[in-house]
Amino acid sequence: MLAPLISGATEPPKAKDHFMLIGTYTSGESKGIYVYKLNTTTGKAEPVSVAEGLKDPSFVTVAPNGKFVYAASESRNSVYALSFDKASGKLQLLNEEKVGSGGPAHINMDKGGKFVFTGNYGGGSLSVLPVKADGHVGAPVQVIQMKGSGPDKARQREPHVHQVTFSPDGKQVFAPDLGTDKIMMYDFNPAAKEPLTPSAQPFAAIAPGGGPRHLVFHPNGKTAYIVHEMTGFVTAFTYADRKLTPIQTISTNTADYKGSNFGSADIHISPDGKYLYMTNRGDLNNIAIFKIDHGKLSLVGHESTQGKGPRNFMITPDGGLLLVANQQTNNIVVFRRDKHTGKLSDAGQTISVPAPVCVVLP
Repeated sequence: MLAPLISGATEPPKAKDHFMLIGTYTSGESKGIYVYKLNTTTGKAEPVSVAEGLKDPSFVTVAPNGKFVYAASESRNSVYALSFDKASGKLQLLNEEKVGSGGPAHINMDKGGKFVFTGNYGGGSLSVLPVKADGHVGAPVQVIQMKGSGPDKARQREPHVHQVTFSPDGKQVFAPDLGTDKIMMYDFNPAAKEPLTPSAQPFAAIAPGGGPRHLVFHPNGKTAYIVHEMTGFVTAFTYADRKLTPIQTISTNTADYKGSNFGSADIHISPDGKYLYMTNRGDLNNIAIFKIDHGKLSLVGHESTQGKGPRNFMITPDGGLLLVANQQTNNIVVFRRDKHTGKLSDAGQTISVPAPVCVVLP
């Protein structure tokens, strides 16, 4: 039985302070999920508590009511459900449930808070688990196994689902599959016994060998963008009538770049919808910055992440700060974001956390 040992301060955050949750890998020095208080004006973060006794709670999502937190454990093939005290910032383990497949690498929830969804990289599948009124997570009601492969025999011999995300209206679910170069698409009916059914357009494809990883929608809901993990490209789509239509594919780098080890990871758009950001690992360890103009992208430049292995990153709700988790160098670096140019500058704040993977505000 996992023993959630919780420690930390109990002061509620101030007006400009927000609790911040950090998911990690625990094979090294990490103890579990870390909770900090982040001041979104100064970028300074203070430790609050740690949910210990969890194995590799890498990606984290927060229930719409803010009372519960769910984390995917790749090594245990399971989901952790925890209660979250919004006054003290403390987490308490509720239960753990297997996802019915291998290696859940991403986790998300629907707007109604009825289900937890995991994208299972190891098993090449998508799992749907019900959430009870008390926050506990139940056994899967649906596990969708993907099929197919891609041209890269080292990375694409089989499906590898890397994310689960929703349409702006919450009625459609998207599952980027790195192994097949497809974004699988499903209609979501929370009242059905099996909530997901294939959409009229069952998938959107990218260039073979690209390896789709994370998808993000523009705030206007009319365009979406996917990271190609293996080749460092981004594809822009228009989104209408529950269909994705590609309109552009652009490289994360300039034409004179000769490297090949991209490891492109996460992607987000500024709250004002003017700029798109994506992280690159491998030989680069940077954040690529794109300007958005009528849905299409143009490369503005790059900013070093001041670490290695940048995974997930987060832009604060006011758009003033960007925080990036460098897994291999055990740090989260805080950048200021120029809202006019989109460019980043060092905010002079670094958070030391072992093997950080995911950073979210509850």
